Amino acid sequence: MVSAIHPTAVIDPGAQIDTSVTVGPYSLIGPNVKVGAGTTIGSHCTIEGYTSIGQNNHVHSYTSLGAAPQDKKYAGEPTRLVIGNGNTIREFCTFNAGTVNGGGVTQVGDDNLFMAYVHLAHDCQVGSHTIFANNSQLAGHVVVGDWVILGGFTVVRQFLRLGAHSFTAMCTLLFADLPPYVTCQGQPASARTVNAEG
Repeated sequence: MVSAIHPTAVIDPGAQIDTSVTVGPYSLIGPNVKVGAGTTIGSHCTIEGYTSIGQNNHVHSYTSLGAAPQDKKYAGEPTRLVIGNGNTIREFCTFNAGTVNGGGVTQVGDDNLFMAYVHLAHDCQVGSHTIFANNSQLAGHVVVGDWVILGGFTVVRQFLRLGAHSFTAMCTLLFADLPPYVTCQGQPASARTVNAEG
């Protein structure tokens, strides 16, 4: 049987990697990482910290998962990144671990699509069945409900909540909570209509 782990990948012996996981060239996986069955990890990925990735996820090249939060108060505590099942994480995405003050966990649900260059900052909580278009950016402590769609280049301020089935247009800047089923657009964002399709 040919190994599904490329010989140039560097995987710490302490990592818990299911035997069905595929790891591409030059990827780095740290000692406290867990990866579930059926997940594929592309080339040049870095997965570090206390990161748990569920089953049947597709992590594409040059992604960084579980790095230390970009928060000056962070002092090396063993905070976590938890990713569910069936997610697609495209190239150059960055998902940071949580902070002690934010509950210690950055969490992602199931069946989400994160297009290239998406950033999830520390302590974000993302539901299931969402779509984050290219370059969508969440600051820290943002809560995103199920079935939310973020248009490309959406930027969300810290501590906001996005309700289920809400929708942002391209280049939206969110400075306030977005209610469920509301479509917004603008800089700063304004409500435009109801997401009737959602």
